[in-house]
Amino acid sequence: MTTLAGVTETPDHVLRNRVAWDRMAADYAVWAADAWAATEPSWGIWHVPEAQLGILPPGLDGAGSLELGCGTGYVSAWLARRGAQAVGLDNSAAQLATAAALQDRIGPRFPLVQASAEQVPFADATFDLVISEYGASIWCDPYAWIPEAARVLRPGGQLIFLVNAVQIVLTFPEEDNRPATETLQRPYFGMHRFQWVGSDAVEFHLGHGDMIRLLRGCGFEVCDLVEIQPPPGSTTRFPEIATLEWARQWPCEEVWKARKTS
Repeated sequence: MTTLAGVTETPDHVLRNRVAWDRMAADYAVWAADAWAATEPSWGIWHVPEAQLGILPPGLDGAGSLELGCGTGYVSAWLARRGAQAVGLDNSAAQLATAAALQDRIGPRFPLVQASAEQVPFADATFDLVISEYGASIWCDPYAWIPEAARVLRPGGQLIFLVNAVQIVLTFPEEDNRPATETLQRPYFGMHRFQWVGSDAVEFHLGHGDMIRLLRGCGFEVCDLVEIQPPPGSTTRFPEIATLEWARQWPCEEVWKARKTS
Protein backbone atom coordinates (compact mmCIF):
# COMPACT_ATOMS: atom_id res chain seq x y z
CA MET A 1 0.00 0.00 0.00
CA THR A 2 1.05 3.66 -0.44
CA THR A 3 0.64 6.22 2.34
CA LEU A 4 -0.49 9.80 1.88
CA ALA A 5 3.15 10.86 1.99
CA GLY A 6 3.87 8.58 -0.98
CA VAL A 7 5.94 6.12 1.05
CA THR A 8 5.24 2.49 0.25
CA GLU A 9 4.54 0.33 3.28
CA THR A 10 5.01 -3.42 3.29
CA PRO A 11 1.69 -5.18 4.01
CA ASP A 12 1.59 -7.13 7.26
CA HIS A 13 1.07 -10.48 5.52
CA VAL A 14 4.27 -10.00 3.51
CA LEU A 15 6.23 -9.48 6.72
CA ARG A 16 4.50 -12.37 8.49
CA ASN A 17 5.17 -14.73 5.62
CA ARG A 18 8.81 -13.66 5.32
CA VAL A 19 9.39 -14.55 8.97
CA ALA A 20 7.46 -17.81 8.63
CA TRP A 21 9.35 -18.96 5.54
CA ASP A 22 12.73 -17.98 6.94
CA ARG A 23 11.84 -20.25 9.85
CA MET A 24 10.55 -23.12 7.65
CA ALA A 25 13.36 -22.96 5.09
CA ALA A 26 15.56 -25.55 6.81
CA ASP A 27 12.81 -28.18 6.57
CA TYR A 28 12.36 -27.57 2.85
CA ALA A 29 16.11 -27.65 2.24
CA VAL A 30 16.14 -31.31 3.32
CA TRP A 31 14.37 -32.51 0.16
CA ALA A 32 15.02 -29.61 -2.23
CA ALA A 33 18.06 -31.30 -3.77
CA ASP A 34 15.88 -34.19 -4.95
CA ALA A 35 13.60 -31.77 -6.77
CA TRP A 36 16.58 -29.97 -8.35
CA ALA A 37 18.13 -33.24 -9.50
CA ALA A 38 14.91 -34.63 -11.00
CA THR A 39 15.27 -35.39 -14.70
CA GLU A 40 11.58 -34.65 -15.32
CA PRO A 41 9.29 -32.20 -13.48
CA SER A 42 6.58 -33.44 -11.15
CA TRP A 43 3.99 -31.21 -9.59
CA GLY A 44 2.32 -30.51 -6.29
CA ILE A 45 2.32 -32.44 -3.06
CA TRP A 46 1.71 -35.75 -4.87
CA HIS A 47 4.51 -35.24 -7.42
CA VAL A 48 2.28 -35.91 -10.41
CA PRO A 49 4.51 -36.21 -13.51
CA GLU A 50 4.68 -33.48 -16.11
CA ALA A 51 3.96 -36.16 -18.72
CA GLN A 52 0.52 -36.68 -17.15
CA LEU A 53 -0.38 -33.02 -16.57
CA GLY A 54 1.32 -31.08 -19.38
CA ILE A 55 1.85 -27.97 -17.24
CA LEU A 56 4.85 -26.46 -19.03
CA PRO A 57 4.40 -24.83 -22.42
CA PRO A 58 6.45 -26.02 -25.40
CA GLY A 59 9.11 -23.86 -27.00
CA LEU A 60 10.80 -22.49 -23.89
CA ASP A 61 14.19 -22.08 -25.54
CA GLY A 62 15.17 -18.43 -25.10
CA ALA A 63 11.92 -17.51 -23.34
CA GLY A 64 12.15 -15.18 -20.36
CA SER A 65 10.56 -16.80 -17.31
CA LEU A 66 9.88 -15.42 -13.85
CA GLU A 67 8.98 -17.68 -10.93
CA LEU A 68 7.07 -15.77 -8.26
CA GLY A 69 7.70 -17.27 -4.85
CA CYS A 70 10.40 -19.60 -6.12
CA GLY A 71 11.33 -20.97 -2.69
CA THR A 72 14.26 -23.33 -3.19
CA GLY A 73 14.16 -22.66 -6.93
CA TYR A 74 13.61 -26.11 -8.42
CA VAL A 75 10.86 -25.02 -10.85
CA SER A 76 13.15 -22.35 -12.28
CA ALA A 77 15.88 -24.98 -12.55
CA TRP A 78 13.54 -27.16 -14.61
CA LEU A 79 12.75 -24.19 -16.86
CA ALA A 80 16.41 -23.25 -17.28
CA ARG A 81 17.25 -26.80 -18.36
CA ARG A 82 14.57 -26.49 -21.03
CA GLY A 83 16.27 -23.40 -22.40
CA ALA A 84 14.38 -20.63 -20.61
CA GLN A 85 16.14 -17.51 -19.37
CA ALA A 86 14.89 -18.13 -15.85
CA VAL A 87 14.65 -15.74 -12.91
CA GLY A 88 13.57 -16.80 -9.42
CA LEU A 89 11.99 -14.31 -7.00
CA ASP A 90 11.14 -14.97 -3.37
CA ASN A 91 10.22 -13.10 -0.19
CA SER A 92 12.48 -15.25 2.02
CA ALA A 93 16.25 -14.78 2.21
CA ALA A 94 16.63 -18.21 3.80
CA GLN A 95 14.80 -19.94 0.97
CA LEU A 96 16.94 -18.11 -1.58
CA ALA A 97 20.07 -19.18 0.28
CA THR A 98 19.04 -22.80 -0.24
CA ALA A 99 18.41 -22.08 -3.93
CA ALA A 100 21.84 -20.47 -4.31
CA ALA A 101 23.53 -23.42 -2.61
CA LEU A 102 21.79 -25.85 -4.96
CA GLN A 103 22.86 -23.79 -7.95
CA ASP A 104 26.44 -24.29 -6.80
CA ARG A 105 25.92 -28.00 -6.07
CA ILE A 106 23.70 -29.12 -8.96
CA GLY A 107 23.13 -26.24 -11.39
CA PRO A 108 22.09 -24.54 -13.54
CA ARG A 109 22.62 -20.96 -12.43
CA PHE A 110 20.08 -18.20 -12.91
CA PRO A 111 19.33 -14.88 -11.17
CA LEU A 112 17.73 -15.03 -7.71
CA VAL A 113 15.95 -11.91 -6.45
CA GLN A 114 14.60 -11.20 -2.97
CA ALA A 115 11.36 -9.26 -3.26
CA SER A 116 7.64 -9.59 -2.76
CA ALA A 117 5.64 -10.75 -5.76
CA GLU A 118 3.23 -7.94 -4.92
CA GLN A 119 5.95 -5.42 -5.90
CA VAL A 120 8.02 -7.03 -8.66
CA PRO A 121 11.26 -5.11 -9.35
CA PHE A 122 11.15 -5.54 -13.13
CA ALA A 123 10.00 -3.33 -15.99
CA ASP A 124 6.75 -3.79 -17.88
CA ALA A 125 6.63 -6.48 -20.58
CA THR A 126 9.89 -8.19 -19.54
CA PHE A 127 8.90 -11.88 -19.50
CA ASP A 128 7.21 -14.49 -21.68
CA LEU A 129 6.18 -16.76 -18.80
CA VAL A 130 5.28 -16.13 -15.16
CA ILE A 131 4.89 -19.28 -13.07
CA SER A 132 4.19 -20.11 -9.42
CA GLU A 133 3.82 -23.46 -7.66
CA TYR A 134 2.58 -22.82 -4.11
CA GLY A 135 4.60 -19.60 -4.09
CA ALA A 136 3.04 -16.21 -4.67
CA SER A 137 0.03 -18.18 -5.84
CA ILE A 138 -1.08 -18.79 -2.24
CA TRP A 139 1.22 -16.63 -0.07
CA CYS A 140 0.54 -13.27 -1.76
CA ASP A 141 -2.69 -11.36 -2.20
CA PRO A 142 -4.01 -12.27 -5.66
CA TYR A 143 -5.39 -8.76 -6.06
CA ALA A 144 -1.78 -7.55 -5.86
CA TRP A 145 0.40 -10.27 -7.39
CA ILE A 146 -1.74 -11.14 -10.41
CA PRO A 147 -1.79 -7.50 -11.67
CA GLU A 148 2.00 -7.50 -11.19
CA ALA A 149 2.29 -10.71 -13.22
CA ALA A 150 0.23 -9.11 -15.97
CA ARG A 151 2.38 -6.01 -15.91
CA VAL A 152 5.70 -7.81 -16.39
CA LEU A 153 4.38 -10.20 -19.06
CA ARG A 154 4.70 -9.40 -22.75
CA PRO A 155 1.54 -9.53 -24.89
CA GLY A 156 0.84 -13.18 -25.56
CA GLY A 157 2.80 -14.20 -22.47
CA GLN A 158 1.58 -17.01 -20.24
CA LEU A 159 0.69 -17.15 -16.57
CA ILE A 160 0.70 -20.60 -14.95
CA PHE A 161 0.10 -21.17 -11.25
CA LEU A 162 -0.63 -24.13 -8.97
CA VAL A 163 -2.72 -23.68 -5.84
CA ASN A 164 -4.79 -25.63 -3.34
CA ALA A 165 -8.07 -26.57 -5.00
CA VAL A 166 -11.15 -24.74 -3.81
CA GLN A 167 -12.67 -28.01 -2.54
CA ILE A 168 -9.82 -28.67 -0.13
CA VAL A 169 -9.73 -25.10 1.18
CA LEU A 170 -13.41 -25.40 2.05
CA THR A 171 -12.91 -28.69 3.91
CA PHE A 172 -9.71 -28.02 5.91
CA PRO A 173 -10.22 -28.03 9.69
CA GLU A 174 -9.68 -24.63 11.26
CA GLU A 175 -6.55 -25.87 13.05
CA ASP A 176 -3.34 -25.98 11.01
CA ASN A 177 -1.69 -29.31 10.12
CA ARG A 178 -4.85 -31.43 10.09
CA PRO A 179 -5.96 -33.09 6.83
CA ALA A 180 -9.03 -32.20 4.83
CA THR A 181 -12.36 -33.58 5.98
CA GLU A 182 -15.35 -34.76 3.95
CA THR A 183 -17.59 -31.95 5.18
CA LEU A 184 -17.66 -28.23 4.45
CA GLN A 185 -15.96 -26.20 7.16
CA ARG A 186 -16.48 -22.63 5.92
CA PRO A 187 -18.43 -20.57 3.36
CA TYR A 188 -17.46 -20.51 -0.29
CA PHE A 189 -18.56 -16.93 -0.82
CA GLY A 190 -16.08 -14.34 0.40
CA MET A 191 -12.97 -16.53 0.21
CA HIS A 192 -9.79 -14.42 0.26
CA ARG A 193 -7.45 -14.19 3.26
CA PHE A 194 -6.84 -17.18 5.56
CA GLN A 195 -4.82 -17.52 8.74
CA TRP A 196 -5.20 -20.98 10.22
CA VAL A 197 -5.33 -21.52 13.98
CA GLY A 198 -1.81 -22.23 15.20
CA SER A 199 -0.06 -20.61 12.24
CA ASP A 200 1.53 -17.16 11.96
CA ALA A 201 1.55 -17.30 8.15
CA VAL A 202 -1.17 -15.86 5.92
CA GLU A 203 -2.58 -17.61 2.84
CA PHE A 204 -4.88 -16.40 0.08
CA HIS A 205 -7.47 -18.45 -1.79
CA LEU A 206 -10.22 -17.31 -4.16
CA GLY A 207 -13.32 -19.02 -5.45
CA HIS A 208 -13.40 -19.85 -9.15
CA GLY A 209 -15.71 -17.02 -10.15
CA ASP A 210 -13.62 -14.41 -8.35
CA MET A 211 -10.43 -15.80 -9.90
CA ILE A 212 -11.86 -15.74 -13.41
CA ARG A 213 -13.05 -12.16 -12.99
CA LEU A 214 -9.67 -11.10 -11.59
CA LEU A 215 -7.73 -12.72 -14.43
CA ARG A 216 -9.99 -11.22 -17.10
CA GLY A 217 -9.82 -7.82 -15.41
CA CYS A 218 -6.01 -7.98 -15.62
CA GLY A 219 -6.08 -8.64 -19.35
CA PHE A 220 -5.84 -12.44 -19.31
CA GLU A 221 -7.68 -15.05 -21.31
CA VAL A 222 -8.25 -18.17 -19.19
CA CYS A 223 -6.92 -21.10 -21.21
CA ASP A 224 -7.30 -24.06 -18.85
CA LEU A 225 -7.99 -25.19 -15.31
CA VAL A 226 -6.28 -28.50 -14.54
CA GLU A 227 -7.78 -30.26 -11.51
CA ILE A 228 -5.11 -32.69 -10.33
CA GLN A 229 -5.95 -36.28 -9.42
CA PRO A 230 -2.89 -38.17 -8.15
CA PRO A 231 -2.35 -41.66 -9.59
CA PRO A 232 -3.05 -44.72 -7.42
CA GLY A 233 -0.20 -45.45 -5.05
CA SER A 234 1.01 -41.83 -4.90
CA THR A 235 2.77 -40.68 -1.75
CA THR A 236 3.34 -37.24 -0.24
CA ARG A 237 5.60 -35.51 2.26
CA PHE A 238 2.53 -33.58 3.42
CA PRO A 239 0.03 -36.10 4.86
CA GLU A 240 -1.37 -33.31 7.03
CA ILE A 241 -2.98 -31.78 3.91
CA ALA A 242 -4.98 -34.73 2.58
CA THR A 243 -5.07 -38.49 2.41
CA LEU A 244 -4.63 -40.19 -0.95
CA GLU A 245 -8.17 -41.55 -0.65
CA TRP A 246 -9.43 -37.96 -0.31
CA ALA A 247 -7.32 -36.66 -3.21
CA ARG A 248 -8.47 -39.48 -5.49
CA GLN A 249 -12.10 -38.41 -4.97
CA TRP A 250 -11.89 -34.61 -4.99
CA PRO A 251 -9.38 -32.08 -6.37
CA CYS A 252 -6.61 -31.43 -3.88
CA GLU A 253 -4.72 -29.08 -6.21
CA GLU A 254 -5.51 -27.09 -9.34
CA VAL A 255 -3.41 -25.41 -12.00
CA TRP A 256 -4.57 -22.24 -13.76
CA LYS A 257 -3.29 -21.36 -17.22
CA ALA A 258 -3.92 -17.93 -18.72
CA ARG A 259 -2.58 -15.87 -21.61
CA LYS A 260 -2.10 -12.09 -21.65
CA THR A 261 -4.19 -10.80 -24.52
CA SER A 262 -2.69 -7.33 -24.92
